[in-house]
Amino acid sequence: MKLQQHFEQLATYNQWMNAKVYGAASQMSAAELSKDRGAFFGSIFGTLNHIVVADTLWLKRFATHTSSATTLAVMIPLPIPERLDHNMFDDLEGLRAHRQWLDSVIINWIAALTDDDLNTVLNYQNTKGVESSRCYSSLIVHFFNHQTHHRGQVSTLFSQAGIDIGVTDLLELIPNES
Repeated sequence: MKLQQHFEQLATYNQWMNAKVYGAASQMSAAELSKDRGAFFGSIFGTLNHIVVADTLWLKRFATHTSSATTLAVMIPLPIPERLDHNMFDDLEGLRAHRQWLDSVIINWIAALTDDDLNTVLNYQNTKGVESSRCYSSLIVHFFNHQTHHRGQVSTLFSQAGIDIGVTDLLELIPNES
């Protein structure tokens, strides 16, 4: 399997897991979602917002790469989040709708990449203005890993609140080979 195909699988997994997480979130009241549960971003809602913030920051950076300028052009007009804990939305439905839109943007972006694109360098600045030049594919691995990391935290917070989001393993999306 080519590297780009692995990223397509991760983009599909990302979308699948986000649907599960937001489905679980819809079972909770706004107060329960916003309750500080001691997570790094406080609440379930705060953590979901953080994932959207980080995805927005990274997708805006990725949009500057020549291979992604067209597929990620929709990210350019979005405002740059002020902080990593910035609330992008104040309600679950607004956040969910934006998450679904982001997931479709991610799937379309990844589908348009080639393995040659992935072997190039992305020059970017972090939120503190520090410049970096790193392998594009490695940054995309970080992008997907970051989402998985924080969704794992959310999964634990749901479990502690008595909500089972079901199977979360990527293995569920890997086809059986004959």
